[in-house]
Amino acid sequence: MAVTVGSNAPGFTLPGWYDGFDEFSLSERRGNATVLVFYPGDERLVCTRQLCTYSDNISDLHLFDAVVWGISPQSIESHRNFAGARKLKMPLLTDVDREVAQAYGIVGPLGIRRSVFVVDADGRVAWRRVAALGVTFPSTGEIREALQSIRAAA
Repeated sequence: MAVTVGSNAPGFTLPGWYDGFDEFSLSERRGNATVLVFYPGDERLVCTRQLCTYSDNISDLHLFDAVVWGISPQSIESHRNFAGARKLKMPLLTDVDREVAQAYGIVGPLGIRRSVFVVDADGRVAWRRVAALGVTFPSTGEIREALQSIRAAA
């Protein structure tokens, strides 16, 4: 079942890479917004463009005390290599068994559907975009507008 706007975001703790190995827990983000970027795989053309775009514009999202986490089923080693080669400024979390992607309702017949969820400070989904085909992704501006809406509603 897909997670909808207004529902509680499914909690999780996943291993990830950002300047070193770490564990990332959504519950530890309470009080601040979190942008969850589910993507099919490291070094894939659209995935690379998407994550590089967000990384290049990360300061726009940090203005709202938000963090951006990329989530895909690749290994920590794959994430380390990908993040290092692309100089990404965000953690990449590994969901090898796709349990978190399943909890968010974005596993399709061909794998993980490219999706972005904005989770507000209270742990609710405030905004979501799930790509039908996976060749498009929301712009940083769209995500920034979602974060502005959250701030305005607070």
